[in-house]
Amino acid sequence: MNISVITVSFPLDGETLNELKILCEEATLHDYRVYETIMNIPSAGSFDTKGFMVLAYEDDSDELVGAASAIDLMGLHTYEWSLVVTPLFRNKGVGTALVNVLQAGLVDRGAEGQLAVVIDGSPYGHTFIEKFGFAYSFSEATLETKAERVELRSDIQIAPFAGEQAALIAIYSEAFGDLPSESEELIAFNTSTNGRKLWVAHKDGQVVGTVTTAEENEIQWVTALAVHPQYQGQGIGTALLSFSKDYASKQNAKFVMLDVEIENRKALSVYEKAGFMKAQQLDYYVKN
Repeated sequence: MNISVITVSFPLDGETLNELKILCEEATLHDYRVYETIMNIPSAGSFDTKGFMVLAYEDDSDELVGAASAIDLMGLHTYEWSLVVTPLFRNKGVGTALVNVLQAGLVDRGAEGQLAVVIDGSPYGHTFIEKFGFAYSFSEATLETKAERVELRSDIQIAPFAGEQAALIAIYSEAFGDLPSESEELIAFNTSTNGRKLWVAHKDGQVVGTVTTAEENEIQWVTALAVHPQYQGQGIGTALLSFSKDYASKQNAKFVMLDVEIENRKALSVYEKAGFMKAQQLDYYVKN
């Protein structure tokens, strides 16, 4: 068996994206795990996405038998990466070749940090990653619900970001522990990236919360949801989630999805009460 491994930067062409979709579908059918999102296929064809793919082809058939995807989500030189190998070519060194070339690609791109991402319950994934000196760090659950029209609260006004930067920096600091510079970068990213919209919630003339929606095919992702500490316990978070479902419906999306750390029991409870259900869990590993 002879394998050729190549590195291709985003955006990928249509033919390569189609090959990747077929590869992920084969692995999904075998493992009962959804690989398309974790492999960043919805983003890999966009000029707005910073990242690259490592592709492994079987020489005799020219078939794509494995791939590794690395993406710098925030443009801060920190990459999340994952890989998938078609079932028939596992335990044959393809995964090791992908990781080695991917690590070289991270060095070439000046990566300052990396997170290896594994789908919980995927065959070989966790033990394979640990062989390369990675240690478990944390887990995130992907939750989903249907996009649907929702009757929104009249006392909370939710509108696109209109310059409320100072108020959002204070909210992000309390919610996520971000430095002002990190909050400024987050606001800039969420207001300048195609498909993303930064929303601000007002009540009685005060900024009380925020959420960002991100379009991905038939999905609207919810991210950076935060409520001002003085207004917690007043249903602001639930109102933002309801707004997100209603907005997604108006955009003809089918689902609303979000990621939340497994250890964040309080947030999990809020999301579950809002009708979100666990669809998948991702485990994150850092280099020792």
